[in-house]
Amino acid sequence: MSTTQRERLRELLEPLVSSQGLELEEVEVDSVGRKRVLRVVVDSDEGADLDAIADVSRALSAKLDETDAMGEGEYTLEVGTPGAERELKEHRHYVRATDRLVRFQLTEGGELVARILTVEDDGIDVEVPGVKGRKPTAKRLAFEDIAKARVQVEFSRKNKNEENAEEA
Repeated sequence: MSTTQRERLRELLEPLVSSQGLELEEVEVDSVGRKRVLRVVVDSDEGADLDAIADVSRALSAKLDETDAMGEGEYTLEVGTPGAERELKEHRHYVRATDRLVRFQLTEGGELVARILTVEDDGIDVEVPGVKGRKPTAKRLAFEDIAKARVQVEFSRKNKNEENAEEA
């Protein structure tokens, strides 16, 4: 059974990333001209700060140096997090995106922008924002009805403390 370089790298790096308290989200090897770039994306439920990224980057670099996993030739190692507008692929991604605004591409066509309220094994409960003075509406989405989902960046959202202060 043949495995790809990406699969071999994942098997090599995943235990090391886990030992640092993070989860390995993606491993990607790209060729950029004559150079190769190994991109490793890590995350955790609490997020990953710069110190955690630096620590795991040093650990991965040392492990890669002691193996021939990247083969001969130069390469650049880039370690980072999924970013602000991450795509949601795994159940844990939806859990981490609870209370975030998400753009959903639906399997039967169409698009929906809604805030994730709760995540369960079979689907999610969302709140569709009201438009032109209308109240927000609740909706249930089964995971099989979601073709693609991506977190949206919000610049002017009030946090819960501000919302609760206005209601009082």
